[in-house]
Amino acid sequence: MHTHHATPDKDAIALLPTFERLLLDRITLVSTGEQAQQACAVLAQARAWGFDTESKPTFKVGEVSDGPHILQLSTPERAWVFQLHDLACRAVAAQLLAMPGIDKAGFGLGDDTKRIVRKLGIEPQGILELNAVFRQRGYRKDMGVKGAVAVLFNQRFIKSKKAATSNWANPHLTEAQLVYAANDAYAAIRVYDMLGLPV
Repeated sequence: MHTHHATPDKDAIALLPTFERLLLDRITLVSTGEQAQQACAVLAQARAWGFDTESKPTFKVGEVSDGPHILQLSTPERAWVFQLHDLACRAVAAQLLAMPGIDKAGFGLGDDTKRIVRKLGIEPQGILELNAVFRQRGYRKDMGVKGAVAVLFNQRFIKSKKAATSNWANPHLTEAQLVYAANDAYAAIRVYDMLGLPV
């Protein structure tokens, strides 16, 4: 018999202490091929990464995003935010996502994966949808990063609405954008570790 676990609601989450986020000293912006190679050398030593992408929002009906514009990868110590407008940087990002043997864990990755195939021309390897892991463990609805952090850490993960809908295609990302993007991937790797993955 399956046990079903409840997911905390918004009001319950709002009362929790704040989840400690990565700040700029542990976030690396990657916008050139050379920076991407340096990031790759560190990332290749990990067994798993938190993973997410950001695309510039589309506001018109029928408008198709040419995203992702940003790729975020994180270890439990540090996150890298790759800007994909530079072709050399984009090539290394594609190479990282195609690497076998490394779990790339995140939430709601269906769209991200489709866009990556379209933009980078590779089939990402080792994608791990954390919502699916929670479902296997008896949680009924999609957790998302906020629910997962609340359940596992008893803490509240803060997401800025303003940063979420900002222009990710802008060559000059703001500090708020960097912190937002990096922490989506960082929270995912922390959740992955806390779940004791891979099983």
